[in-house]
Amino acid sequence: MPRTLSTSDMVTPGSLGPPHPEPTDGEQAGQPLLDGAPSSASLDTLIEQLVPKADYYPEKAYIFTFLLSSRLFIEPQELLARVCHLCIEQQQLDKPVLDKAQVRKFGPKLLQLLAEWTETFPRDFQEESTISHLKDVVGRIAPCDELLDMRRQVSRPEHPLSTLLQAYRKRMHQLLQALHQKLAALGQGPESLLGTDKPISYRNKPPASIHRELLSICSDPYTLAQQLTHIELERLQHIGPEEFVQAFVNKDPLASTKPCFSDKTNNLEAYVKWFNRLCYLVATEICMPSKKKQRAQVIEFFIDVARECFNIGNFNSLMAIISGMNMSPVSRLKKTWAKVKTAKFFILEHQMDPTGNFCNYRTALRGAAHRSLTAHSSREKIVIPFFSLLIKDIYFLNEGCANRLPNGHINFEKFLELAKQVGEFITWKQVECPFEQDPSITHYLHTAPIFSEDG
Repeated sequence: MPRTLSTSDMVTPGSLGPPHPEPTDGEQAGQPLLDGAPSSASLDTLIEQLVPKADYYPEKAYIFTFLLSSRLFIEPQELLARVCHLCIEQQQLDKPVLDKAQVRKFGPKLLQLLAEWTETFPRDFQEESTISHLKDVVGRIAPCDELLDMRRQVSRPEHPLSTLLQAYRKRMHQLLQALHQKLAALGQGPESLLGTDKPISYRNKPPASIHRELLSICSDPYTLAQQLTHIELERLQHIGPEEFVQAFVNKDPLASTKPCFSDKTNNLEAYVKWFNRLCYLVATEICMPSKKKQRAQVIEFFIDVARECFNIGNFNSLMAIISGMNMSPVSRLKKTWAKVKTAKFFILEHQMDPTGNFCNYRTALRGAAHRSLTAHSSREKIVIPFFSLLIKDIYFLNEGCANRLPNGHINFEKFLELAKQVGEFITWKQVECPFEQDPSITHYLHTAPIFSEDG
């Protein structure tokens, strides 16, 4: 398992340095890390930085970083309410007569912010109250009564303002439609498969009728590696970036005693359970045959599958297979291993060696990430990191740096580093799987009985 990182291991040159000197009230500490974004500031200041104006729109990196980290300090519904309130207040949208020139400049920027928010963090909009805030603020930009007045006063339906108002409503309709589709897709997560992940145990040898050997379903290592990759990418798509934050932090010490969110990390937990299931499935498949020669054949098959996973860039399945072969029920089979050609296995073990904080693996991951950036085909874009190590990296980043500085300001520099790691993962998980699914193989991988170590 990954070793515990010290603070010195985690803070690398050029990333997070020592805390900045405590700023005076109202001042921002340090140099801006993004255009206009402070390295630390109060929550109110950071919210103001998020709100667009007629002549200002926040950087995309700032939007993602703040929306990702803000849930540690304020609920998404409340944040949206405050953003909408600031928009109404700054642009004077509550006045009977709007500044039409101002609306033309500000309106598209507000819609762009809402579109980015709903696209990246759709689960923030599961509550009906958040949809109401969306409709309210856009409705103030394009009020129905003004549109009706314009139609009475202007005989030409193609009048610029009339066209603009119609465009706002159309864009808002598209935004809500896309949001509903995304939420519906996220609702079809992998939770239905969780019941099959628990290892089972039998006092005696299990009846052959309940277990079919994997080699009878799929005898080609390359095909199985492709199907494992298909499952990995399918499960990754359901993990929202916010789950990485929500998994580790219970509450903001300067806020109320309640957490800022409910524990909505089901998809992240389901993915970790999938990794554990694959470990046990590998060990089960190896131990099921009664003859040494057959067990050795299964081990060599999984070594070839692991090698193909490495070539594809599927490091999570690779590590699960290696972990399964290193479980004590498998590693103790000395006579079986004596019949295995282990040279390829030792090479794979070397690549995933935990020594030096998984130095070899991290080098291979960087190579796969570089290949993904310069890829000419979807197959070359695949990067599936060793997920448990990614979570540990994020965990120790969170533990090693305070969320707030001594003066109460939010340590935004920390959250930029967090967003960098999560953002890279989000890019990888959005890759479309180039391999066609084989339902018989994936069904077996999801449903075949797995046994506990005692079993």
